[in-house]
Amino acid sequence: MSDNLKHECGIALLRLKKPLQYYKDKYGTAFYGIQKMYLLMEKQHNRGQDGAGFASIKFDVEPGQRYISRVRSNKSQPIQDIFAQINERINEDLANNPEFQNDVAWQKENIPYIGELFLGHVRYGTFGKNSIESVHPFLRQNNWMHRNLIVAGNFNMTNVKELFDNLVELGQHPKELADTVTVMEKIGHFLDDEVTDLYQECKNNGLSKREASPVIAEKLDIAKILIRASKNWDGGFAMAGLLGHGDAFVFRDPAGIRPAFFYEDDEIVVVASERPVIQTVFNVPFEKVQELDPGKALIIKKNGSFSLEEILEPLEKKACSFERIYFSRGSDAEIYRERKMLGKLILPAVLEAIENDTDNTVFSYIPNTAETSFYGMVEAAQDFLNQRKNKYILTNRKTLTKEKLEEILSVKIRTEKVAIKDAKLRTFITEDSSRDDLVAHVYDVTYGVINPSDNLVIIDDSIVRGTTLKKSIIRMMDRLNPKRIVIVSSAPQIRYPDCYGIDMAKLEGLVAFRAVLELLKENNQYSIIDEVYKKCKLQEKFKDGEIVNYVKEIYAPFTDQQVSDKIAEMLCSSDTKAEVKIIFQTVGSLHIACPNHLGDWYFTGNYPTPGGNRVVNRAFMNFYEGKDARAY
Repeated sequence: MSDNLKHECGIALLRLKKPLQYYKDKYGTAFYGIQKMYLLMEKQHNRGQDGAGFASIKFDVEPGQRYISRVRSNKSQPIQDIFAQINERINEDLANNPEFQNDVAWQKENIPYIGELFLGHVRYGTFGKNSIESVHPFLRQNNWMHRNLIVAGNFNMTNVKELFDNLVELGQHPKELADTVTVMEKIGHFLDDEVTDLYQECKNNGLSKREASPVIAEKLDIAKILIRASKNWDGGFAMAGLLGHGDAFVFRDPAGIRPAFFYEDDEIVVVASERPVIQTVFNVPFEKVQELDPGKALIIKKNGSFSLEEILEPLEKKACSFERIYFSRGSDAEIYRERKMLGKLILPAVLEAIENDTDNTVFSYIPNTAETSFYGMVEAAQDFLNQRKNKYILTNRKTLTKEKLEEILSVKIRTEKVAIKDAKLRTFITEDSSRDDLVAHVYDVTYGVINPSDNLVIIDDSIVRGTTLKKSIIRMMDRLNPKRIVIVSSAPQIRYPDCYGIDMAKLEGLVAFRAVLELLKENNQYSIIDEVYKKCKLQEKFKDGEIVNYVKEIYAPFTDQQVSDKIAEMLCSSDTKAEVKIIFQTVGSLHIACPNHLGDWYFTGNYPTPGGNRVVNRAFMNFYEGKDARAY
């Protein structure tokens, strides 16, 4: 994705099922868990760079001993910063006490961060906040072990205001209107209720407060707590939590919008946002890593028992298609195949744009994450070329000379690396920079590989705002003097805002939306905007389930191609010499390529939860009223 778009967050949960001495004996270190957590988080660095956090819990410690450790960072390299702090503390303690270098019991008792249960998080802030207070994991502290709650997740709730009001009705005083805080406090409220009920039961059975503590830990029903807490949640989430005494859970939304995968054996239980992360870190095969089903929670009790419990009734599965197109690491076997298929399926439209002239066409890609789709497109182009060769050979087989045959067989699809991203320059340019001249040089081009008679085909993962295309890519490609530039998006046109974890909250930021506004003006149909606003306004007081996405009506008068052509026109400057065409994937082809990830609301406006329709209508009303505000 050439546009600078905030990504989704990533979670990592690890439970060691054996005593720490086991890992010392087998793997040479009692810090096995910390080392694996570093890898789990670093392998998900692609999911977040605004901040990172780490928390650990020690089991069976004596009163007065620290059993919860947490460290968070919002520095430029947050994962490295976190583990530098952890390693510094570990090395300092071992240097001051060399006689305990191999004493696991002493290390557990005296060194923070070592433990049996870990939670990590990497983050992009969709609300634009990057203060340390906004970095996960969040901690709800209490002197009762069972009431300590640590939460981290990859999520956005569409109904934060409703959840906030629910907490107020429960008598709480939330410190801020944010989904993470409201979700954690809702879980915390019912956790407190459950602990209180269990304590009363223990008291009635004649147990002292101290005797009641281990009984509460054993009987605490995590599934019951989550069922009560999540009753009114609307959003996409993969949420992880730790309780101070050692229970843990990971809970996925009922539409399966946000991803979560797990692996379990006799040594560990591990959860991460991406499958290949677990495969790589623990060297396990693809088929051993399971996907957490929508609406279910993976629950790990302190005694080591492991279960999957249905918390919310599953909805129609609408797993995020952007995970497959862009966000997740392409090393996942399924994602790799899907991205190649996206490239293959879009080739017919590319051939039409270049008039089937593959001889005078150079294929390339921007940015590096589009490389896999590029391979698929080129493979399909090679198949097309081979069919052309076969047809010519069969038609002319009686008169074909050796020289002519060699000439035919020597023709190949031309591929080049025509653009290289200057990472240092991109880092230097701040997001709100208006220095267009600097932005135009984010990419360096490769000179000498394009002829004036050539088409230049560039595939991108997706086109969101079009800013980088207009200010940098098209300008840079035009310097190579091709006859025609064809920009190919492996994703369909992004027409609607996201509200489940990706930073696309404003309609006017989307180039497809801006293009359709121009088309409405040009065709004297701008009154549709007023009509849609009135319909949206009438729904303000409706319940979420009653709201209709009327924003779809602004796209209805135009074909996909008309919108694409207008986008191409808008992204070209007056001095662009080459003809520029922009091609988008169709929604139908997206579904063929990614059949198990049909969450396509960005493209279709078909939101998987009722709150989505309210968000898109609010985004449209904000645009119409000139409000520079988020829709959720």
